[in-house]
Amino acid sequence: MTQNDYVINLQNALSQLDNALYWLNRSYRQCGPIGIKSTYTESELDNFEALTSRFARVSDILTQKVYRSIDAVEFETSGTMIDVVNRAEKRGLIDSTDQIRTIRDLRNSIAHEYVKESLIELFQDTLKLIPTLLKLVNYAKQYCQKYLKDQQ
Repeated sequence: MTQNDYVINLQNALSQLDNALYWLNRSYRQCGPIGIKSTYTESELDNFEALTSRFARVSDILTQKVYRSIDAVEFETSGTMIDVVNRAEKRGLIDSTDQIRTIRDLRNSIAHEYVKESLIELFQDTLKLIPTLLKLVNYAKQYCQKYLKDQQ
């Protein structure tokens, strides 16, 4: 692959991120006013299910596609997720590795949570972490502009 191919892959990852981000923001606007409570209507549960799924999708695209695409553009060997996250921290894409650990832990909980009583805590954690995830997405998009300006 050429350097241009890696930049195109980065563009594609950012495009996927933008698309997923649109839907996350839409769900966030719907769920914010609902808030956290002990019981939900079926419609409210549907809204929160969509929110958590979209949170997981955005976090996956950011960590698995965007960060790894940045590594490829910058001639870094992909390596483990720990390697990817450490490089993201060095680039200023995250404030601390703990941010990504918390987001990834929540993402994993979303993927494996089936107990109804735990869903309320999951919804609450998702609402709390969305601003952090949005901030990290913004950091990544700003960082990538230096590679994309020549492509436009």
